[in-house]
Amino acid sequence: MMAGLLQKEDFDELLKWIGGRRKFRLLYKITRDGCSATTFHSKCDGKGMTVTVLYNPSDTVYGGFTSQSWTSAGEVYIQDPKAFLFQLKFNGKSSYNQFPIKPEQNVHAVYCHSGYGPTFGGGNDLYTLNGNATASNGVFTLNGGCNLNHTYNMKGTDYNAFANGNLQVKEMEVYQVDDYDMNDPLEIPWRRTPEWTTRLMQELKEEIENYKPLEQLKIQQTKILLIGQIGAGKSSFFNTINSIFRGYVTSQACSGTAEHSLTTQYRSYQVRNGPSGKPLNFRLCDTRGLEEGQGIEAQDVCYILDGHTPDKYVFNPTLPLSSDIAGFVKAPKLKDRIHCVAFVLDASSVDVMSEKMLEKIRKLQIAMNQRGLPQVVLLTKIDKICASLQDELGLTYYIPIVQEHVDKVAAMIGLPRSHVIPVKNYESERELNNNINILNLLAMQQILHFADDFLYNYLDDLDDEQISTAD
Repeated sequence: MMAGLLQKEDFDELLKWIGGRRKFRLLYKITRDGCSATTFHSKCDGKGMTVTVLYNPSDTVYGGFTSQSWTSAGEVYIQDPKAFLFQLKFNGKSSYNQFPIKPEQNVHAVYCHSGYGPTFGGGNDLYTLNGNATASNGVFTLNGGCNLNHTYNMKGTDYNAFANGNLQVKEMEVYQVDDYDMNDPLEIPWRRTPEWTTRLMQELKEEIENYKPLEQLKIQQTKILLIGQIGAGKSSFFNTINSIFRGYVTSQACSGTAEHSLTTQYRSYQVRNGPSGKPLNFRLCDTRGLEEGQGIEAQDVCYILDGHTPDKYVFNPTLPLSSDIAGFVKAPKLKDRIHCVAFVLDASSVDVMSEKMLEKIRKLQIAMNQRGLPQVVLLTKIDKICASLQDELGLTYYIPIVQEHVDKVAAMIGLPRSHVIPVKNYESERELNNNINILNLLAMQQILHFADDFLYNYLDDLDDEQISTAD
């Protein structure tokens, strides 16, 4: 959009009228390039869809759109059933109005002439410029004309209500409208985060290092369960968080790709500060991966959620977890229970996730919802859906295809979009990377906030019970 006067809300409104996912590129600006029909054609001919925008001294903003290319070859009308005139502001106030082309007049949508500036309609409805115009006190008096409602349906809007009854302008711009490559970064992030700097990384690390569960509940650590399909990267997420706080890339948890889950035990991992070895005040709990035919079952997950499952319990595919196993916690306390669940899904394979797998996840969600457990989705391997993220992970929240996958997963899993968090684990890297660290620390920060939400709800329930007992 570079250096144009239009605001984001104006582009958003134009996009509603034009349709599709588009990007705008400023081609021509009279205060920069000169108010000349020749210059207009040299910069705008053959560029496909364009939007012409005029800004007048009364702070009225109006113009026209065509889906066809301008040309200076001959003197011709060009047919365009998608063309329209529009108004964005009138006397400084937002005034979003679209004026479509009359169906019987679409053969006269725009008029192309080498000596004319942008010209819309036969008649002409909006004829901006003949030859050249110069500015006086910052205002250009365009020498075209305005014969509204000839080709475009103005819905009762006359020249005065459309353009204050004159063609004086402070600026005229022409933008190219192009299809958006889903891998091209947006100018404004689709989810806002603080600026990614080394300072931000240090602040996030310190916040998580200093994290403590609610003091009133007297538990030392919150417990987060990582659960997902085999190969999605749940063990790798623990390794990534562990690496950030250790100060080097680690592989404490077994991770990789295989036909069946590489995780065979239930592990309640500590994350430790590298220099001191002191454990942080949360644990990341890893378990068998979800599989269609086998893998961890719903009853096993319920035992984990409720705090019955001992650390290092080895899963037996032929023998479900029961109260008869050694170490089974028969009377779990709050500290033994799970306080937040993170589903780990591979962004590069969500499009082909089977209905059976989705059904398995939904069944688990029922059990989690019954327990009031907050849930997030860690959307891993985002660099596999957008090659540019392999080199510049800092663009994560600017890439439309990542946003599209977040929206899709939120709808599939039935969670708010803010609960779907894109991440990239350490996989092939041998050295720590600030952007990988920041992306995962932001995820960890949000997970701990959700775990606290669960603990606050638990505390509220305790208070209610005490009040009820007192009554």
